[in-house]
Amino acid sequence: MALYHNRIVVKIGTSTIMNETGRTDLRNVERLVRVLADVSGMGYEVIIVSSGAIAVGANKLMLPSRPDDLSVKLAAAAVGQCSLLHLYDKIFEEYDKVVAQVLMSAEDAGDPESRTNLTTTFDTLLQLGVIPIVNENDSVRSTEIESKEQVFGDNDMLSAVVADLTRASRLVILSDTDGTEVKGSRRGAAGLATKQAAARKAAEQGIGTYIIKGKGPERIYDVIEGKADRLQIG
Repeated sequence: MALYHNRIVVKIGTSTIMNETGRTDLRNVERLVRVLADVSGMGYEVIIVSSGAIAVGANKLMLPSRPDDLSVKLAAAAVGQCSLLHLYDKIFEEYDKVVAQVLMSAEDAGDPESRTNLTTTFDTLLQLGVIPIVNENDSVRSTEIESKEQVFGDNDMLSAVVADLTRASRLVILSDTDGTEVKGSRRGAAGLATKQAAARKAAEQGIGTYIIKGKGPERIYDVIEGKADRLQIG
């Protein structure tokens, strides 16, 4: 199937949402939402894959640090998903944009029935002018949370799966690094190697991947205007 040239998936990393003190970076989230609302207003279909639920939940629960215990991580994710969606909904509403939450896992795209249902849901939401916000269903699927290798890399791989599922032409990964810094090393939950793996999966479907610093969301304009270089996978 052909790609939708006006459809773009934007993966928002935890470092984009949180500041150095472990609190929600409201200023940057507002800047990011403003850019994405503007891009949507320009005629692009925007799909968001957002990380940050555990960090936001841990902050709301006033935990001293990111939890190590799996059960606490799952609880923090449940709290954080609610808070995170509320924040997105509130700010997007200021720009007359409607959002919807889609909870899924990478495995869902491999099940024929789930894949069909997801494709139909995404297409219908986008036709209605809604911006879907995807998050790993952390409270049910603990694969990413408990994996020492962090297979999905802070939802990096999930974003590539969503881009493939929705036939988007571009995948933008917002992180604390940009494309020039991706050299295959690992760094925490958002390991650079997982970004390469996500880009490779997207490239197999002809989807261009761009990795830009989340603290500079205005660079998304460069992507849609053809001024940014896609990540090259050898």
